[in-house]
Amino acid sequence: MLIIIFGGWMFFLDSNSWLVHNELNQEIDELEENRQYYENEISKDKATIDQLQDSVEMEKFARQQYYMKRPNEEIFIIEYDTIED
Repeated sequence: MLIIIFGGWMFFLDSNSWLVHNELNQEIDELEENRQYYENEISKDKATIDQLQDSVEMEKFARQQYYMKRPNEEIFIIEYDTIED
């Protein structure tokens, strides 16, 4: 009987219980997923930075992202309405 009480105490109520370990393992998994996501984003950003070393690519990026233009040039921004049925 004492072993069952001790086992129940260690399994559910102790500060090092299985429930606490389970929550910590879930948190570790979430942090690992976040880490992988941010590592992927960093590699994408590094690739973009490498591309922007070329002046032609930098001009293309500025035109697409920030709608910059050359002097005496007009830009028309066309937005499409997407209606879903």
